[in-house]
Amino acid sequence: MNGRKVFADIKAEGFDCALFLDETSQYYLSDFPTTDGVVIVSEKETALITDSRYIEAVENDKKAGKLTEDVMPYLFKKNLYEVIAEYFASVGAKRVCLDPGLISVKQLQLLEKYCEGVEFGYLSDVCLKHRKIKTEAEVAKIKKAQSITDAAFSHILGFIAKGKTELEVAAELEYFMRSHGADGLAFETIAVSGKNSSLPHGIPTEAKLTENSFFTMDYGARFAGYCSDMTRTVVLGKADDEMKRIYNTVLTAQTEAIKFIKAGVTGIEADKVARDIITDAGYGECFGHSLGHSLGLEIHELPSLSVKGEEKLVPGHIVTVEPGIYIPGKYGVRIENMVLVTENGCENLTNSNNSLIEL
Repeated sequence: MNGRKVFADIKAEGFDCALFLDETSQYYLSDFPTTDGVVIVSEKETALITDSRYIEAVENDKKAGKLTEDVMPYLFKKNLYEVIAEYFASVGAKRVCLDPGLISVKQLQLLEKYCEGVEFGYLSDVCLKHRKIKTEAEVAKIKKAQSITDAAFSHILGFIAKGKTELEVAAELEYFMRSHGADGLAFETIAVSGKNSSLPHGIPTEAKLTENSFFTMDYGARFAGYCSDMTRTVVLGKADDEMKRIYNTVLTAQTEAIKFIKAGVTGIEADKVARDIITDAGYGECFGHSLGHSLGLEIHELPSLSVKGEEKLVPGHIVTVEPGIYIPGKYGVRIENMVLVTENGCENLTNSNNSLIEL
């Protein structure tokens, strides 16, 4: 139970409770999505305090065994901060832990106003440190999200055609994922063609797809709260020799990085494998972002595969591997897979073809 992991950590630091006002931590600790409430981890339970819009659903999920076992629902009818203060008083909390990266100045001011006699302290990444290593249940959710993402790619290959716009392709990807089981999008879909594909995080426009040039699609589904992330670059028409050289350089960089990734290597080392291949091919200045990032409940989590990624990978980390080459004003290529780190290597979670596709 995630709440018990967190309580063990805060207890060791002398705290009586931990308070979470951000939606991601609340979902991680309770298995319930709420946009207005709070989660408090105490010695006896993980309290999910929410309002009348959610309480019936929370109680139904509790009865059905869908919530984490230690989660107890509570309804608040008045000022949320008064209810928080009352809860602290009921469990005799004197020292309460906050994650400094997940609370605003205004929220802290309100807590100090209402919670007299409570001392607030800080621990960074209280939940994130546990979220880094995915459980079997979390891996299963991410795999399901990716299976929807893979299916969307197979579908979109038959949709892409002369006269279609970037926005139309993005909308079709999103509709397919939602209509095939996704809770929503993992992030805003990127679908950029021709010179727009040189923008790593370009925004889809009403521009028609450019023939005989690269078309990059970076998108992902969200399933049961967990994200997937995949990028594929295709050509509507035919690729010339330079395009093939660039694409195959990116593909080789990705392939070799995936072969290299295993428990014990650092993000710096994995990034270097791909970056050296791209640099040796003469495109080092055209690969500006990191090789990859972790993901789960959020699309960008830790650890990272980057020039600053000093943390060693361990079994249970899920990371993206997404090298790219971008030539400003001309075009760009990115290929992205997700992998699950294992003791002796990694498991590729992305099943879509990553060789050059000409449509």
